[in-house]
Amino acid sequence: MKKYEVILQDLEKKIFDDIYKENELLPSENELSKIYKVSRATVRQALKILADNGMIQQRHGFGSMVIPHKKLLFPITGLTSFKELRTSMHLESETEVLIFGTIEMDEKLATLTDFPVGCEAYHILRRRKLDGKYTILDRDFFRCDYAPELTREHAMDSTYEYLEDSLGLEIAYAQKEITVDFASEEDFELLDLNPMDRHVVSVKSHVYLADNTPFQYTESRHQVDKFRFTEFARRQKR
Repeated sequence: MKKYEVILQDLEKKIFDDIYKENELLPSENELSKIYKVSRATVRQALKILADNGMIQQRHGFGSMVIPHKKLLFPITGLTSFKELRTSMHLESETEVLIFGTIEMDEKLATLTDFPVGCEAYHILRRRKLDGKYTILDRDFFRCDYAPELTREHAMDSTYEYLEDSLGLEIAYAQKEITVDFASEEDFELLDLNPMDRHVVSVKSHVYLADNTPFQYTESRHQVDKFRFTEFARRQKR
């Protein structure tokens, strides 16, 4: 890892840990050079990326001020629809349905989703706008035999509301995998990523009914600096 990247990561962590607080100045370039034992040019490179990512504001002759930032807290362990999350967190958001159609599971898709080969599934691609920017890209597959008459309007509002309230499905649990992936061409095309973004946070979920039937597979891709994923963990003695 290059020296400026080490400084960048350390400064980001200290900003999000409120060691360097919102609306306060970072140490000067000279002070940071002494702290990290590097040249001012190296410090300047790290500060420029922080500024490009919207974390600090640089003013000539004044210094680098930490911009107020807000990371949305997304629970890892819960199985919550986006509409439920939006309501509970009082978020203003918009959903755009980019793809709504059906697809037959070939071997590759069946391996990905855990659906049977030949099974027909809805394929839905949605992007979510928060604070005026598209920051989440959701791709879902729902088994058609468990979600008859699912519509684009349901996808715009809440698929879970339709599945549970109208169809009476008992959605029980999900297996999740969270990774930091390189941003794809699709991510750059459909999300409002920052110019310096190279990664997105990907949350892949296999969702099961109460009888252990896998009926949904989803992958949500999130702008990496907008979300903080949280989990409540309870100690279990062995």
